[in-house]
Amino acid sequence: MTYCSSMFRSLERVIVKHPKEAFISQENVSKQWELFNYIEEPDFNEALREYQDFILILAKHVPNIDYLPASSEVGLDSLYAHDPVKFTKEGAILLKSGKRSRQPETESYRRFLTDKNIPIIGELTGDAVADGGDIVWLDDRTLVVGRGYRTNDEAIRQLREMTAHQVDEFIVVPLTHDNGEEECLHLMSLISLVDENLAVVYSRLIPVFFRELLINRGIRLIEVPEDEYQNLGCNVLALAPRVCMIVEGTRSTKKQLLNAGATVYEYKGYEISYKGTGGPTCLTCPVVRN
Repeated sequence: MTYCSSMFRSLERVIVKHPKEAFISQENVSKQWELFNYIEEPDFNEALREYQDFILILAKHVPNIDYLPASSEVGLDSLYAHDPVKFTKEGAILLKSGKRSRQPETESYRRFLTDKNIPIIGELTGDAVADGGDIVWLDDRTLVVGRGYRTNDEAIRQLREMTAHQVDEFIVVPLTHDNGEEECLHLMSLISLVDENLAVVYSRLIPVFFRELLINRGIRLIEVPEDEYQNLGCNVLALAPRVCMIVEGTRSTKKQLLNAGATVYEYKGYEISYKGTGGPTCLTCPVVRN
C-alpha cells in the first residue's frame, strides 16, 4: 500500500480522536485546559456537538476513519491527532512534540499503529523534537519543514535522513518568534494546500524566500486577513483537490476559495478548534490520499 505524501489529494483514510476520548469529561477539562495553554476552558458537551457536525462532513468524503482510543497517559491536546506522527509513502514516522505535555502521545500512537498493522518506518530519537504541523508535503517529492519552537534542528537532521530516498527537495523554513514559545505556531499555521496550484496562506509570517518559491512554482496564494488568521482561517483541510473544510467565521477566506473554484464546507469549531488553536488539519491525521 502507498501511504500519504500529499496535503490535497482525495482523502481515503484518516486518523482522528473524538473529544469524548480526549477531553473525557468537563471535570477533566477544568483540570487541564490551563496546563495545555488553551485560550479558554472548552465546554465539553458543546465540543461533542461540534465534533459530531465535523465528523458528518468528514465521513461524506472519507471512506475510512480510524479513532484513537482514550488513554490516561495523554491530555486534552490528543484531540489534535495530526501532530504525533507524519506519514510518508512508505508509512509513518513517529515524532516527539516540542510541547512537553504532548510527548506521551507518541507511545499511545505507536500502540495504535501497531494494532492497525500500519508500518512505522522511523522515529525521532535523542534530543530531536518535532510536530506534524511543521511538516508539509509541497508535492510528493518535496518536503517542507518549519524550524520553530516545536521542531528543532536535530529533528530536521533526522527527518532529512529518514526521507532522503523519498524526497528530491527538502526545504527548511525558519519560523518567527511571533507570540512566544508557549504559543502554537506551526508551518501549517501559515499555509494550507488546497490543490497542487492553490494554497491558503498568511503572508505576514511567511519568509520572503518561501513565498517567492510558492509563486515561482505556479501556486496561487489565497491571502488570509489578520482577523481571520486569528480565527484559524489559514487552517484549511483539503478533502480532495479544491474540496475543503474550514472553521466558521472566515468570510473573506471562504469567498476567495469559492472564487478559485473550490467547494467549501464549514463547521462550528469554537470549542474544538479555536480554544485549543487547532483547526481541521490539526484534528485529522491523513493516512492515505489517492
